[in-house]
Amino acid sequence: MADIFGILSSNYTAVGLNVSPRSKYVNVDPKSFEGTWTGKYADNSSFSFAISNVNGFRAKVKYQSGSAVKYQDVLIKDNAFRIGDSKFTLARAGVAQVKTVVTSPVDGSNVLNTAYAHQQN
Repeated sequence: MADIFGILSSNYTAVGLNVSPRSKYVNVDPKSFEGTWTGKYADNSSFSFAISNVNGFRAKVKYQSGSAVKYQDVLIKDNAFRIGDSKFTLARAGVAQVKTVVTSPVDGSNVLNTAYAHQQN
């Protein structure tokens, strides 16, 4: 039994050394994020993000997909933030990648929907 704990302990220490340092929160350009972003998932369901009040690395976000609406204050780090089960990542000016985990009400399985959102003027 001691051998198992020794192995786990040594691997835990080794893995901990390989983790890169986390980046810091830095101020973002409000123009890059603010506005309405829209897109469609592969199943043709629409979604939108309304991003406002970008100040430093903080913002207010409204996410809507179908009848689901979520409001949240977010922290932007590495040009990305999370709201609910969705992650919004700025890919380039005016385009963002959106990943959302959807849980099936039938069997409880999870599916990762990936799509692109475009910033509206």
